[in-house]
Amino acid sequence: MINYKHLNYFWTVAREGSIARAGERLHLTPQTISGQLSVLEKSLGVDLFTKVGRNLELTETGRLVQSYADEIFSLGGELDEMIHQLPQDRPQLFRVGVVDVVPKSIAHRILRTALHMPDPVRMICRESSLETLLAELALHRLDLVLADRPIPPAISTRGFSHKLGESAVSFFATAKIRESLEGDFPHCLNGAPLLLPSTGNQLRSGIDQWLDTQRIHPRRIAEFEDSALMKAFGQEGAGIFVAPSVIADEVERQYQVTAIGRIHEANEHFYAISVERQVKHPVVSAVVEAARTSLFAVN
Repeated sequence: MINYKHLNYFWTVAREGSIARAGERLHLTPQTISGQLSVLEKSLGVDLFTKVGRNLELTETGRLVQSYADEIFSLGGELDEMIHQLPQDRPQLFRVGVVDVVPKSIAHRILRTALHMPDPVRMICRESSLETLLAELALHRLDLVLADRPIPPAISTRGFSHKLGESAVSFFATAKIRESLEGDFPHCLNGAPLLLPSTGNQLRSGIDQWLDTQRIHPRRIAEFEDSALMKAFGQEGAGIFVAPSVIADEVERQYQVTAIGRIHEANEHFYAISVERQVKHPVVSAVVEAARTSLFAVN
């Protein structure tokens, strides 16, 4: 690893043309600069200067290093200028990862608090698998991960799972499908077309177990990893679909469907995962509190 203080000494000597003038500019003795240059050359394993009479001249490698140093310290100057010119009310950065199985409507309801903070916030939202997002969180590239489960025991990532709440699951159908159903819920699902989350999903496991317990046998029309795509097919009448009950009103309005029943045996759970046990990030704290006290306050 290059010592940038030593590199700065070299860069100054190269620009000033002598150690004495560089010492005057840096307010250091020539002996100090000469010693630090020797340390830099030793660490790089090359000679940067050659002595010509009483003067120093850059070697071929020295000129190459100088070109890199020019760029490095030029960028450093631009960075310093940019930081000092930023407005005092610049937006706070909030980086959040949403696990791909979390319904978009739920993620939106949880995260919208971030854009209504007293101080401006710039939100960067990513979607991926839980494993990928936890790795990003561990590297401090994310401030928060929204997930449908806590950190699995098999994953060694250091983090803390904060439960936001849970929701019963509702079944939705178009008017045409609803009119074709026989009997009351849940037995009206027997033989009915059903759209389901993909296998391996915790919600799907709960629904399958519930169907087996109730001895209900629907026609399984399709499976989806993307809940929004499942709702789109449900809207056009491909089959009955499921969604968290906490957003039932929103689903009915957006997709022109009606909730025909709900179950608590396959509740969906939602977690905020952070690197902090006690959340200190102001935006993360506000998002967690709002979800707990508003969205999931009544199940």
